[in-house]
Amino acid sequence: MGLSERSVSFHDSFGYESGSSQPSFNLEFYFWPNLEYSFSVNTDSVSAELDNELATLKEKLLTMASHAEAAVNRAIKALLRRDDDLARRTKEEDSVIDRLEMEIDEGALQLLARKRGPFELRLITMAMKIALDLERVGDEATTISRRCLELSHEAPLKQRVEIPHMATLALQMLKDSLDAFVNRDPARARSVIPRDEEVDALNKQLHRELARYMVEQPTTITRCLNLMVISKSLERIADHATNIAELVVYLYEGQDIRHAPKPDAPAPSNR
Repeated sequence: MGLSERSVSFHDSFGYESGSSQPSFNLEFYFWPNLEYSFSVNTDSVSAELDNELATLKEKLLTMASHAEAAVNRAIKALLRRDDDLARRTKEEDSVIDRLEMEIDEGALQLLARKRGPFELRLITMAMKIALDLERVGDEATTISRRCLELSHEAPLKQRVEIPHMATLALQMLKDSLDAFVNRDPARARSVIPRDEEVDALNKQLHRELARYMVEQPTTITRCLNLMVISKSLERIADHATNIAELVVYLYEGQDIRHAPKPDAPAPSNR
């Protein structure tokens, strides 16, 4: 099952099996049979040892992606259920993501020292960049968890822009970016990029609403500030998903679109 086939839900279970604190998905979806084919390399020009090292690098990257995605799921679930234990667990498990980033960087540097073809070189360097974005996604999940611990001791604050809706959008962007990476699908990666604007707009809308709350009801200031931080973290997660999508386009098309005009935005004037 590919990444795009998994639903994103923020209802009662929020992506978890009933009565369990574990994600309802597992790592098997990352290692479906076509994965090896989709990342095949020219075995006539490289040794089996180097092929194995490249496969290990990809496996660690996808494992890291699973941990980062699950961390955000846990953090939002902790917020909705006011579950301090789950919030603390998210903070504690951030070290797993950090360790995987360091292992990926070390493995990538070792591979760069070997003679590789142009595509393999792009794959290795993009793996390092994607790992950096995933590590930052994990950091944002930790930030959300810290704010959950503070919010759980105060009465819930209603707001029209639902945090779970923002989380759904951001996580779906992350899933689609990774799906594009696995499936060699730069078109899917390109489709992720414009969706960042929707998350940006929701973040701004929520900040305006919470600012009004703080003026009208000063007793809500602490809660509003915590929700603002959570909203900003979700906006940053969407930014990292966009970064990954742009890296996927470069990996498979060789075109750097990081600073190109947005698809629905006019090109800047030369005057």
